[in-house]
Amino acid sequence: MDLALLRTFVTVHRAGSFTRAAALLGLSQPAVTSQIRTLERQLGRPLFLRQARGVTPTTIGDELAHRAAPHLDALVEIAETGLDVERGVRTLHVAGPPEFTSLRALPALAPLAAQGLALRASFAAGTEELLDGLAAGHHDLALATARPRGGLLTATALCDEELVLVAAPRWASRLSPEVLLATGAVVLEQLPMVEVHESLPFAARYWAAVFESEPAAAATVIAPDLRAVREAAAAGAGLAVLPRYLCEEALERGRLVALLDPPVPPLRTYFLVARTGTLSLTHIARAHEELVRAAGEW
Repeated sequence: MDLALLRTFVTVHRAGSFTRAAALLGLSQPAVTSQIRTLERQLGRPLFLRQARGVTPTTIGDELAHRAAPHLDALVEIAETGLDVERGVRTLHVAGPPEFTSLRALPALAPLAAQGLALRASFAAGTEELLDGLAAGHHDLALATARPRGGLLTATALCDEELVLVAAPRWASRLSPEVLLATGAVVLEQLPMVEVHESLPFAARYWAAVFESEPAAAATVIAPDLRAVREAAAAGAGLAVLPRYLCEEALERGRLVALLDPPVPPLRTYFLVARTGTLSLTHIARAHEELVRAAGEW
């Protein structure tokens, strides 16, 4: 049986789509379709059921993927290891939001860099962009705030981050917890807000969890980096919703004040995501283990 056909088959099985598999393999969709049909003719059995969106493996397709994928992954590992031996160094490509990657992931991976692993970081705030880049092979690991669907990517819950509604002291002095509990989001939405995007993603998550509503205010300051949001809020530009780890020091120093202490604080979960099968590669597995270990202390 042609290994190229098996590689295409496993990629389609994991991607759940001829179109996505073609993009991952660098082939045209007709070429992928032709290869799958050739393999089906050789086996005398259908491997996929065509759906309106993508494909679903048949029982035979699932069985073949279960048997073939580990061996193909092992061959990829051998090829990758050989290339790294020639280059003399292994490189790990990790991607995630700029703040979390900078302040959490890269320091956790620093010991591996000291042991000879080369690190390359890419920043993207959007989960879809991160997962698309990972699926396309641009990254080895991605730090995402949503669990991916399908079999192409595999995810491990890494940690939860608490979201805190904060403001500079001059704003906080006008907003006692008693006032906020009595008026809820009404008073808050009359005040300026600092956010990472016009859609108010952090405020929306906080409002839904605490006030069971959507924020009606528009942001006064938009900065696509939470560290910039923190500094603008500390300077008095307006209210902000920030991860606690990112504003803990500012809270301790009095540069920011937490406006509320809800009984159940809003949380955002981070997932460590890899392409299925790539955790058999030693350098990716080591980085994965190091990040999971470090996350226990975050």
